[in-house]
Parts: sequence; C-alpha cells; structure tokens
Amino acid sequence: MSARIELPDVEWRKVSPKLIIVDIIGSAVSALLALAASLAAFFFGLGIPALVLAVFFVMSVVTVLLVPRRVRAYGYQLREDDLVFRRGLLFQRVVSVPYGRMQLVDINRGPIARLVGLSDLKLVTAAASTGVAIPGLLEDDANQLRDRLVDLAESRRVGL
Repeated sequence: MSARIELPDVEWRKVSPKLIIVDIIGSAVSALLALAASLAAFFFGLGIPALVLAVFFVMSVVTVLLVPRRVRAYGYQLREDDLVFRRGLLFQRVVSVPYGRMQLVDINRGPIARLVGLSDLKLVTAAASTGVAIPGLLEDDANQLRDRLVDLAESRRVGL
C-alpha cells in the first residue's frame, strides 16, 4: 500500500479530537439499532433478515473501531489562493477550493456535536464535486474560519 497523499510545504491543521466522541456515539447508536433489529428478527423466526441485520451490526462495530483513525486523517490548510482539505484512509481525497470560486460558507451543528462544542463547516462552489465539508471544528474556530473564508472569497471573485 502506498503512502498517504501529501502536498509539499503544506502543514495540515487537524480537526478537534472531540469529533471521535461524536462519531462513536452516532456509529454506536446505529450498531445498537442493528443489534436490536437482528435479535427481534431472530426471535420471530426470520432467519435471513436476522443474518443481514447481524452482518450490519458487525459492520457498524468495525466502523466504530475505525473512527479514531478516520478522524485523524482529516486535515485542512489555508494557502495563498485556495483551501486544501484531505480525508480518507482507504480512499484518500484531497480537494483544493480556490477562494474566488466559493459561493457559500455554511456552518452546521448537530445535537451531539453541539453538546461537545463542535461545528461542521461546508464550502459550496458552482461545481458540485468540489463541495467540501470540514467536520469537527470548535465553534469559535468554525466562526473565525467562516469569516476569513468569506473575506477571502469576496476579495478574489473570479469572473464577476
């Protein structure tokens, strides 16, 4: 297996480790629901649906175990002309969003993330494939990053 995609002279900023808690809670809830459904299907004599749900439960447990590594794989960096975001363990993705192409910078806070003080920052461009969501930012960091990105986008509008 080859090494992680790296960019020269880029020092990646990490997301908050609190995101591990949020993702584990979400994955654990899915795993518990799958376990409950598979047990109910088993006790009511539905063999194949119980097996399918049991496989889903095992996959959910594996997902929970991989959460810390997945969260550590997130990174972003503000460069001179663009924001670069990376994610992924098996399927790695590195996206560069030019400031002048940003149309919307959105902050989302789910109920569990709000409890631990986290936000997701979403960047929208005209091209649907370049949309970027940076999860697990502290609320103050997300607000400051949003304001900085809006300022940079307004100063570098392309084609307007």
